[in-house]
Amino acid sequence: MEEKKKRIDIIDAARGFSVLLMVIHHAFYDIYAFLDGPVWLYRNPVFMFMQIIFIGVFILVSGIASRFSRGNIERGSIVIVFAVIITYITVRVGSPIYFGILHLLGSFMIFYGLTRKIWDRIPRKVAPYIYIALIALTALARAHFSPTSENPVLRDLLSIFGWRQQGWVNADYQTVLPWIFVFLFGTWVGGYIREGKFPKWFYEFKVPVFPFIGRNALVIYVAHQPVLYGLTMLVLYLRT
Repeated sequence: MEEKKKRIDIIDAARGFSVLLMVIHHAFYDIYAFLDGPVWLYRNPVFMFMQIIFIGVFILVSGIASRFSRGNIERGSIVIVFAVIITYITVRVGSPIYFGILHLLGSFMIFYGLTRKIWDRIPRKVAPYIYIALIALTALARAHFSPTSENPVLRDLLSIFGWRQQGWVNADYQTVLPWIFVFLFGTWVGGYIREGKFPKWFYEFKVPVFPFIGRNALVIYVAHQPVLYGLTMLVLYLRT
């Protein structure tokens, strides 16, 4: 994944594998929500654990990719546009996504584009420990604190950052905390990858299929939502 010419297959493959698992996850949700599928199909310990892993990998890889780009604000803005389209579509079909993974990533890209110089000032040997500590601390804060507000704007902000408010509906709920620090950790890793400091095999390793999915992750992610919904409605129609 060189800046303009060569991409690194293993990074694209990691992104592609994560996107594929997200698509499967949403397919299970549609079966559960619209076709009366069993709840364990969508919510079971194994897949809930896997969900954390593939979302984490997706965000980490996005952080790595942001280190290779000088146009993160522009990239983030494009992602936000697609995220708004998804919000519009999902609101119309009655399963709204007000702040999902694309909203999250687009916001992170723009944020990083605006603040990159600040994070670059953190000494490289110290940065990973700071990010890991902040991931742990914010995850604990989400688990053990429950701030609430009656103010509509503040309620939305609390929900977006990680403290879901009662009555706040969001079908694909992703939060700023602790994921922003996973993204920033990815930018730290990306610095070393960009400078060629990883083992040689990392840059030469070839993976089938998944890199293609990873290189087209945004298109696939946006397209899969209406496709899955359409297939679900077709099955529902044929069943009636």
